[in-house]
Amino acid sequence: MDFRRLFDILPYQQDCFPNKRALAIRESVGWQYFSTQDCEQTAARISAGWLALGLRRGDRVALLAERCSPRWLLMDIALMQAGLISVPVHSHCSDRELQFILRDAGVGYVVTANREATEKVQQIKEQLPDLREVYCMQPLPDHPSWDDLLTEPTASDQEKLQVLRAAIHEEDLATIVYTSGTAGEPKGVMLSHRNIVSNIKATISLVPVNANSRVISFLPPSHIFERMVNYAYLACGASVYYSNNPEETRYLMRKVKPHYFTVVPRLLERAYDEIQERIGQLPVLPRWVAHWAIRLGMQYRIRHRGHLLYRMQLGVANLLVFSVWRRLLGGRVKGIMVGAAALQPRLARLFSAAGLSIHEGYGMTETSPVVAFNRFEPGGTRFGTVGRPIPGIEVKIEGQGEEEGEILVRGPNVMLGYYNRPEDTQRVLSEDGWLQTGDRGQWVHKRFLKITGRQKDIFKTTNGRYVAPEEIENLAKSTPYIEECMVLGAQRPFPVALILPQFGLLKQWCEAHNVHWTAPQFMVHNHKVVNFMQEQMAIVNAQLPHYKQVGQIHLLHEPWTAASGDLTPTLKPRRERIAEKFQKEIDALYEQGAALRG
Repeated sequence: MDFRRLFDILPYQQDCFPNKRALAIRESVGWQYFSTQDCEQTAARISAGWLALGLRRGDRVALLAERCSPRWLLMDIALMQAGLISVPVHSHCSDRELQFILRDAGVGYVVTANREATEKVQQIKEQLPDLREVYCMQPLPDHPSWDDLLTEPTASDQEKLQVLRAAIHEEDLATIVYTSGTAGEPKGVMLSHRNIVSNIKATISLVPVNANSRVISFLPPSHIFERMVNYAYLACGASVYYSNNPEETRYLMRKVKPHYFTVVPRLLERAYDEIQERIGQLPVLPRWVAHWAIRLGMQYRIRHRGHLLYRMQLGVANLLVFSVWRRLLGGRVKGIMVGAAALQPRLARLFSAAGLSIHEGYGMTETSPVVAFNRFEPGGTRFGTVGRPIPGIEVKIEGQGEEEGEILVRGPNVMLGYYNRPEDTQRVLSEDGWLQTGDRGQWVHKRFLKITGRQKDIFKTTNGRYVAPEEIENLAKSTPYIEECMVLGAQRPFPVALILPQFGLLKQWCEAHNVHWTAPQFMVHNHKVVNFMQEQMAIVNAQLPHYKQVGQIHLLHEPWTAASGDLTPTLKPRRERIAEKFQKEIDALYEQGAALRG
C-alpha cells in the first residue's frame, strides 16, 4: 500500500505499522493514547460533523493553536479528507494579522485550541462577515466545542465521505499556509497533497525514524516544518508524544525518552544560555570542568575526530559533563532535526560532541518545506551548512560555481502559488517551475549548501558596500553575553545593532566586578555595563572587515517574543516591526556616531 494524499497516511499506517500508541498527550487525569484505529475513527467522526454543518468541498476552516496535539492533527486530517481546506494559524499572531488571514482566506469556521484563542477570535468576529462559528478543542460551557463536532457517521455519511475522498486528487489544494510575515503582510501559500507528500517521502528516506521510535512534538503546527514532520512520523509508524507547554516539555523528555525531535535554532541557543548560567553558579572546580568540556565540544569534527588525545579528552568530558545533558533529555536521543533559521555552527558542534546528533536543514513554506538536509549516514553532515538537496529536488544558484547567489529550487514540493496573488506568484515562480527563494547561498565542499543570508535583508550603506546582517548577528550571538542581536544600516554610513544581553550571565559578571545589580531595565543604562557590552561587540568587530563593523549599539532590556509580535512563530525577528519600534533609538545611535566621528 502507498499514500498519495495526506489523509491516506492513517490507513497506510494501519496497514503497515498498526500502533496502539500512535499519538499521545498528557492530560490532567493522566496519559491519553490514540491507536491508529482510534485516529481513523475519530477523524471520520469529525469529517461527518463538518458535513452535517453543510460545508462543501473547497470551504476554508482555520485552526488556531500554539502547539500541535492529537486533536489538532486529527482535525487537520478530518478537514482534508472531507475536501475542506485547512488554514493553520499561530495563536500568538496579532489581532490585525489574524483578521487579515481569516478575511483573505475567506474562512467560514475557526477551530481554536483553548479559551484564550477562542476569545481572541470572538473579539474580531464582527469584522469578519464570512465567519460563521468558532469551535474550541477544549470543552467550554459557553462555546461550541470538539464534542459538538463529533458525529457518529451513518451509512450514508460513510458513503458520502468515501466519494469525497476518492474525488480528491494528489494535485488538489490541501492547505493554505500563511507565511510568517517578517516583512509586510503575510501571503497565503497554496500547497497540494503532492507538494507535502513528496516532501514527506523524500525526508523519511533520509531519517532513520521507524515504528520502534518515540518522538516528541512541541513546535507550532501552523509552521509547515512541524506539520510535515508530524505526518512523516505517522508514515514511519513512530509514536508521537505531544507537549502542552515549555515547562512540561522538560518533564516529557525524561519521561518519554524520545529518540528524535525537531527544534528551531533559538531553542538550542536558549538551552546553551541556560547551561552557561547554571555553570556560573557551580563551585570553582566543577565550573572549570564544565567550561573545559564546552570548549572541547566546540572543536568537534565529525569527519576528522582529532588525535587520540582529543578523543580521550572527549571521553572524559562525556563522562563528567555531557552524560548529564543526555540524561536530562531522556538518555536515548539519536537525532535532533533543526530548521526554520540559521544555527550557529559552534552549537551544532557542541551538542553533537555531547552525543546529541544535530542535523540542520533548509526550506521554506513555499517548498513544503524541506529543500536540503544534513544526513545521518557517514559523511552526510557538514557543520555550518544545511546539507545536500533531498531526493527529487533540483537546486541551483545564480552564478553557480563557487560564487554566491540566489538559491533557486524546482521539484514536486514547490507550491501551487500564492492565494489570490497571481502577480506575486509570477514574480517568484517561473514558467518552467523554478522558484526564487529570496535566500542567498553557495556550494561548499562541492555538494553542501551554505546559506549566506536573506536577499531582502541585505542592505547597502552610504559607502556603497553591501552588508548581510545575519552574518554579523550570528557572530555576535556566539559571544556568551549577547542573547539577541539585530543589525541595521540601510542607506546609513555604518551598521548599528540592537542588543539584548544575556542577563543571567551579565548578573554574574556584575557580581564578580562589584557592579551593583538592580533590574535589566536599569542595568542597560549603567555605564560599566554599557562599556562591557561595547567591549563584547569590539571582539565581534575584530573578526569583520571594516565596512561590516558595528559602529554603535543600543541595549534592550525586554526580550522579543512571538506574543509581543516581535518574533514570528518560529522565533525569527520581524525586522521591519522592530526597526520601526526602535526608530528613535536607532536615530540617536547615528547622531552619537556622527558626533564621535566629527
